[in-house]
Amino acid sequence: MSGAVRTGWAPSTGPAAPAPARRRRWLLVASVVWAVLLAVLTWTSVRDDPPTVREQRSLDQAGPVADRAAGELVRAAGAAGLLELGPVRIESGCRVTPFADGRTLRREVGVLAPAGTERAVLTGIADRLPADWRAVVGPGLDGLELRADAGDFVAVEGRPTGDGRVRLTIDTGCRPVGAGHTPPAAAVGEEAAALTAALRALDQPADAAPELVTASCPGGALARTVRSVVGPGPATSPGGLAPLAGGSPLLDHPPVYAYRAGPVTVLADLTPDAGRVTATVGCPA
Repeated sequence: MSGAVRTGWAPSTGPAAPAPARRRRWLLVASVVWAVLLAVLTWTSVRDDPPTVREQRSLDQAGPVADRAAGELVRAAGAAGLLELGPVRIESGCRVTPFADGRTLRREVGVLAPAGTERAVLTGIADRLPADWRAVVGPGLDGLELRADAGDFVAVEGRPTGDGRVRLTIDTGCRPVGAGHTPPAAAVGEEAAALTAALRALDQPADAAPELVTASCPGGALARTVRSVVGPGPATSPGGLAPLAGGSPLLDHPPVYAYRAGPVTVLADLTPDAGRVTATVGCPA
């Protein structure tokens, strides 16, 4: 064989020389320093920075926001428009991440909106909500709706129900449970007497311990609704409530009837197998 070097081939230079020991030590030190710095920054962020996405804020953080949002909606509806506060509903079945279950908290506020006034009612509420909620009223997938952002990833929507009412819904979306949520406690007042009078007029037994629902009003007071379920059975007529309404009901859309007794608004929704009677006091003017 000839000893000539074949053209087109680079001559072998042998194995690469190992990096100097000093350089390897500096790389190791730099890696350790960076790891420590990253750990310190992460710990500081977790301790001091607020959560930046909904999935980081648990129900015990979102619940008070939803309570205050309900109070803002009550104030915006006004004493003449407020019908009732719906109970806090915490629903399971959602997932915060593929590996973690969550819960969704929802609240509702019922508002009077006679036929033909739905847009005006929703627009008036939107105008009286805080400016940073950026409330708007316009067409939605299911018709006219109000949309707003109560902050901390709590959404507010409002839609007509077709029976002289508008339903305003507060929704936290799926959250970690955390410590859970307990609404503000309160003692019942004059709304309890109005509820008892309505139940008696409907030939229903007085409720010794009606469900109490509250919402935190701007300024610190509490709006309150007491609720009593009308048991299943033959349909109950709201006609017995007419004397209590003094001939001037707020809403007469069978099986739904509402009237005002002084500062208390009484609502009877006598839908068969799902009836309820509520009495509500709103936020101070």
